[in-house]
Amino acid sequence: MRELTYNEAAVEAVAEEMRHDPKIFYMSTDAIGPLLKEFGAERVRSTPITEAAFTGIAIGAAGCGFRPIADWRQVTFCFVAMDQIVNQAAKIHYMFGGQVTFPILFRAAVGGGGLVAAQHSQSPYSMFMNVAGLKMFLPSTPYDMKGLIKTAIRDNNPVISFESSRLMTRKGPVPEDDYTIPLGKADIKREGSDVTVVALAWLVHEALAAAEQLAQEGISVEVVDPRTLVPLDQQAIRNSVQKTGRLVIADEAGPTAGFSAEVAAVVTEDPATFARLKAPVKRVCALQVPIPYSPVLENHVFPDRKRIVDGIREVLQERRPADAA
Repeated sequence: MRELTYNEAAVEAVAEEMRHDPKIFYMSTDAIGPLLKEFGAERVRSTPITEAAFTGIAIGAAGCGFRPIADWRQVTFCFVAMDQIVNQAAKIHYMFGGQVTFPILFRAAVGGGGLVAAQHSQSPYSMFMNVAGLKMFLPSTPYDMKGLIKTAIRDNNPVISFESSRLMTRKGPVPEDDYTIPLGKADIKREGSDVTVVALAWLVHEALAAAEQLAQEGISVEVVDPRTLVPLDQQAIRNSVQKTGRLVIADEAGPTAGFSAEVAAVVTEDPATFARLKAPVKRVCALQVPIPYSPVLENHVFPDRKRIVDGIREVLQERRPADAA
């Protein structure tokens, strides 16, 4: 099977959907060359640096029957459009009594690894997870990227595609045939029996590397990639933890009120899953600090395969207090 980069898979998904539906148009402060060349300036709009404006345009256009794609590029650039996202896009279908749909795809790069300092190295998806009315996903492979982008474009709700900056040039197999991946369906990237690692985006690959390392010691690690943040495939996570009895959560964002806390709650609030836990849940996250520009300090802040290995060893050694008594 041919291989595409993570970014190429996203562009191909958009192009295929634009060929299929003339009501789709694209807006970004930095128009994507291949899209502009094929579809022209009428459907691929290179906007001024006014995220608030073109986010608002996307909402209005969606309500008028179009299917806009608004590319914020860096997720931090969308902060100037928070009212449009949180107060309008997320709520407007409800405010209109369900009479009008607002199909919008928002795209945004997240995460570190690019040495672009504190303002452009964030992973603030949990901020948006807290807002009812938005769907969102974070793919870890080119295959998942293309399938999820296509699903999101066809969805009649606002969807945010969070995309890992670290993975943009990573290659992987992508079918030429049309396919979609449903929102809300996790993927077991590696099966195991001793411990579950729920990881996002780049950390899926770090978790797989950690699992491979520990397999040499006879430790069997299951790696679960949620793929979709909202809706979250809670049952897939619970099923895995019920099987292994241990959970490590790897997230490039900080731990406070984050995705990792949500996954921990999903597991511990369910009586059947909680009863199967053999050790406390372990979170492996970025430090709760602004991301440094220094390469050495940035590497120190973010989790990696070594920290995942350490987290796995920790939960394998620990026991629940009731069991230890």
